[in-house]
Amino acid sequence: MRDGDRTVLTMGSDFKGDPKAFALVVPVPTVLERDQIHVGDSKIVAHLDAYSAPRLVEYYDSDPCMMARYESKITRNMAPAAAGVAEDAAERAKSLGVTIEAQYTVGEYDILILSAKQSNGLEIWLNENHYRVPPGASRVLGSYLKQGMKFFVAKVNLKEQAKTGFKSLRPLQMAYESPKFMLPIRLGMVNADGPQELFVYTLTRQGRVETTNYRTVKIPSDAEIPEYVKEVFADFYRAMFKTAAQKENLTAVFLEYAWDMGWCDPCASEPLSQDELRELGVFWLDEPQSGAGVRPMPGGGAPFVSRLHVRYDAAHFPEDLVFQQTSDRTNFQGRYIMRHPWTGDGDCPAAQEYRKSLRTRHENEATTLATLTGWDLDDIRSKMKLDGSDAVEVKWYQKLWKK
Repeated sequence: MRDGDRTVLTMGSDFKGDPKAFALVVPVPTVLERDQIHVGDSKIVAHLDAYSAPRLVEYYDSDPCMMARYESKITRNMAPAAAGVAEDAAERAKSLGVTIEAQYTVGEYDILILSAKQSNGLEIWLNENHYRVPPGASRVLGSYLKQGMKFFVAKVNLKEQAKTGFKSLRPLQMAYESPKFMLPIRLGMVNADGPQELFVYTLTRQGRVETTNYRTVKIPSDAEIPEYVKEVFADFYRAMFKTAAQKENLTAVFLEYAWDMGWCDPCASEPLSQDELRELGVFWLDEPQSGAGVRPMPGGGAPFVSRLHVRYDAAHFPEDLVFQQTSDRTNFQGRYIMRHPWTGDGDCPAAQEYRKSLRTRHENEATTLATLTGWDLDDIRSKMKLDGSDAVEVKWYQKLWKK
């Protein structure tokens, strides 16, 4: 927990072996008095882990014949209004000198290809359409416009929560005040048997936490993967994280989750209770959130949770982790999507097209899984039972960047 100079550090260790052999040495910025040290409840740490951990989500395809009839009815009833909305949006874009060259839906991404005549018009359009653009971005956008470039813009719909578990001893806690917002890790490498695995959960009033002396990057997310991964999800995530860490040359800290603790949609695990949050150091919950001279906090005082994951060793992480709070309250989570195909016997034109599209979808899922994990593509295809009849034509440009 971090607020101003106040810190409550809760440390849980996934120790293996005789507890008699366990010792923990952590540099701290000040001399601690007895009542600044506490033995916490490992169940609370496990709850926080379950609330924030990367997860697998499942969707089930609908009957394409039924969907085709429904969409036809909606189109007949709503065509005039929809056209009006589209025309209004197009007119607004045109007035700002912005042209929507193309738009697609790819997996969980809504993608637009834009061109523009001037950078300030493009910046206004992006902000009006709820894209997060830093203030004063016109100068950077303008440099690309001068080169005649277009803009690939994407939104991601993040609605799922995450759940898994890690074993730990009862955590030790310490409360102190210091301007330093950091986590010492170098001592832990002195007797380390290979790279160390570290998860950092931060609770703040303001927003997302990131490291300042190492790059903080988001874990790959919202990828569609094959159905069989459900049975080996833990193996999948370990392989995926290892691949992601190697691509960053083992020098990055990964963001796996960022969310306001005041709500979730849906809740894979319920948000921590006020009692649990107090145990972790969130002392401001009893402060008034409204009234004269009091400015309400985002989320009604609920802390913002950031979950960071780092694999480190002395060669790649020579310094302790230094953190900073940001004002970014954008929701993010590591999640992986499984889509169960429709298996009905309908034979309408929409069903025929749907069955043909499954071949491409399954191949894309296999390729995605291989790219994320480094697993053998042929082995993945075998587990998915993709035979020659499911093969799809590989376009010439799809071969350019195949890994």
